[in-house]
Amino acid sequence: MASLKLEEVTKIYRRRRQPPVRAVDTLSMEIADGEIVALLGSSGCGKTSSLRMIAGFESVTEGAILIGERPVHRLPPAQRGVAMAFEAYALYPPLRVADNIGFSLLRERHPRQEIERQVRAIAEMLEIEDILERYPPNISAGQQQRVSLARALVRRAAVHLLDEPMSQLEPQLRAVLRTRIKEFLIERSLTTVFVTHDQNEAVALADRVAVMEQGVLQQFGTPAELKNRPANLFVASFIGEPAMNLFPARLFRAEGRIGLAVENEAGQEAFRLELPPLAPEAQSLERELREGRTLHLGLRPHRIVVGAREGEMPRLKGRLISNQWLGDQSHLGVLVDDCLLFVVTDRSLDLPLESEVTLGLPPACLHLFDSESGKALAHGLQPAGGGV
Repeated sequence: MASLKLEEVTKIYRRRRQPPVRAVDTLSMEIADGEIVALLGSSGCGKTSSLRMIAGFESVTEGAILIGERPVHRLPPAQRGVAMAFEAYALYPPLRVADNIGFSLLRERHPRQEIERQVRAIAEMLEIEDILERYPPNISAGQQQRVSLARALVRRAAVHLLDEPMSQLEPQLRAVLRTRIKEFLIERSLTTVFVTHDQNEAVALADRVAVMEQGVLQQFGTPAELKNRPANLFVASFIGEPAMNLFPARLFRAEGRIGLAVENEAGQEAFRLELPPLAPEAQSLERELREGRTLHLGLRPHRIVVGAREGEMPRLKGRLISNQWLGDQSHLGVLVDDCLLFVVTDRSLDLPLESEVTLGLPPACLHLFDSESGKALAHGLQPAGGGV
């Protein structure tokens, strides 16, 4: 086990008669010994290229990769001390499942009884102990994926790399294995980097998550930081299910107080949101923002209060156009002057469609972003006196 450091790592693919493709652009991260990190993003964002550069299966165009204090970006994969579970499994068809899992232990000349013990233990954890005597071509894709994962986890390595480790598994099994795998990694202090497009998987397994888009690291932080303090508009719109409500807005002042004029998709003013007097720590933001500046207002669906009473917080009235009960949450769609807000509440709401709904917007839960740069300006506008 060891720390992992990426220093301005860049990957450029060059093909004849085609413009170069910058798959990863100056990626820098420091991952502590024993830390679990997820590379999260949509297809083509650069996460798998990053993982393969760490493993040594892709060359580094620029930058450096260090495992511990040792630069490894010029070394072949076998000399880097990494274990990798491939998205394409890469199993050995002539070998039994048990031999695939224990292959690295056999090469390291562990006693056969010890190999059998470790193979059996990891197979039971991943629920594949009943296929140990079978061969890869004769098992399902989900089973092959778990065999590949077992082979990587059982190996002694400085860094463990997992590429979409549970993408082929059904949801119930995936939920069970997430818990077991995280416990396994923590107990052994295994430095781990895994690639996923599944936010639930990233949040459940990782200590920190690196969100990538178009080859660029957008934010690297804990799951709570990504959700509560997104660095920019992309992270705000990407993280969360449903994602953050985002609306263009202009700053205005009325009778000495700050407010936001929120616009609909047509660019027309839909409604105004007057904010309470701000606490001293938020007043510097108020002085910084010039009147008429174009912003984006962000509202997390689960922080919007359904049925807020007058005087508690800024309120909006809208028309209910969808009401979905998902077993433990209600997902609502509320139309407020041509702006559609998604709202999540933990209770079942027996409201007919077209009902009038009152929504409360706690100022401490409002997010502001610069429309031009996308950069976050504020997370929470705390009222004077410390109220909601």
